[in-house]
Amino acid sequence: MNIFFSTGEVSGDLQAAALIEALFKHAKQQHFDLKITAIGGRRMAAAGATLIADSTSIAAFGIQEALPMLLPALAMQRQVEKYLKTNPPDLVILVDYEGFNSGLGQFCQRDLPDCPIVYYITPQFWVYTPFPNKVKDLVAMSDRILAIFPEEARFLERAGGQVRWIGNPLVDRMAQAPSRETARQALGLKSIDTAIALLPASRPQELKLLLPSIFGAAQQLQSQLPNVQFWIPLSNPEFAAPIRAAIAQYQLNATLTEQDSRQVLAGMDLALTKSGTVALELALLNVPQVVIYRLAPLTMWAARYLFRAKIPFISPPNLLLMETIVPELLQENASATNIATEALAVLQNPERQAQIRQGYARIRQEIGEPGVCDRAAKEIFQLLAERGKV
Repeated sequence: MNIFFSTGEVSGDLQAAALIEALFKHAKQQHFDLKITAIGGRRMAAAGATLIADSTSIAAFGIQEALPMLLPALAMQRQVEKYLKTNPPDLVILVDYEGFNSGLGQFCQRDLPDCPIVYYITPQFWVYTPFPNKVKDLVAMSDRILAIFPEEARFLERAGGQVRWIGNPLVDRMAQAPSRETARQALGLKSIDTAIALLPASRPQELKLLLPSIFGAAQQLQSQLPNVQFWIPLSNPEFAAPIRAAIAQYQLNATLTEQDSRQVLAGMDLALTKSGTVALELALLNVPQVVIYRLAPLTMWAARYLFRAKIPFISPPNLLLMETIVPELLQENASATNIATEALAVLQNPERQAQIRQGYARIRQEIGEPGVCDRAAKEIFQLLAERGKV
């Protein structure tokens, strides 16, 4: 059995790796050989996939941000299409990575008509898209959609998709995290220490757009909090050098660590974080957070004035309940001073922290039960059985 995965984001690499592990486990239980090839990242390779290309270095979000990645992405697309023509798989699994995977899915529809396509973790069209035809294309190319958010499932079902809501895979991932007490003890944190996670980047563009504001806020907090320590889990090894340089530039009492982010985040009092999967991880770990995001000027101009985008929230915790659970700062509001002000408002107000954690409790009720990747693997093998490939 040959399965091909395609993803590009660091978060997609993480989620795909967990699904790959579940697929290998189910294949072993059913006594057949499974080969998985992919474009993705190091976590997928560690889970047993054979990478034909590392796509995490060319991930980008936004119009202006994607321009420098355009030629590398086109070259990778040609490489993948050539590989799939020569080595047609039994099934293709697309994980997020909307722009690239949209083109790849349409290629598979046209050139590999007997190969079913599963879309796992779809683009957030259910929140907003200025291009309704993208929804139609996604539904048309996908033989099965495995949805991780309830509203995502409802939206794509209304659009005609063959959807299964399986729950959010972070439920399984965060279940393996240590307790707050265990994590703080392992990090050497005392009860008087204030520990703050800095989570500035999982894409190259974010080092430029987000890191200065987050580190500037940390610098301000350091001048006001005598026992503060900053912890920075490294999302991508390529980011180590620029982050170390920024720590020195801002003179932060910060530790950059390559250990599992769960071991660090579980012990934090607060996180200053970019929007993305990590914001939901923090919610499941019960860690208060301030979420920020910035887009390049051209992208933001297009969103505001060309597409008239009306996006209610940017962070997964707020999007899940469609209300403000955690503070968000977007674009020009995401200044170092504003971030530091919001951070202090949370740190110094136990009632605010309690409100955030009450919201987190409601989120946990919305994102499904443990066993998500096992359910996804069963759906995939069921589809293969329906197509006579198992």
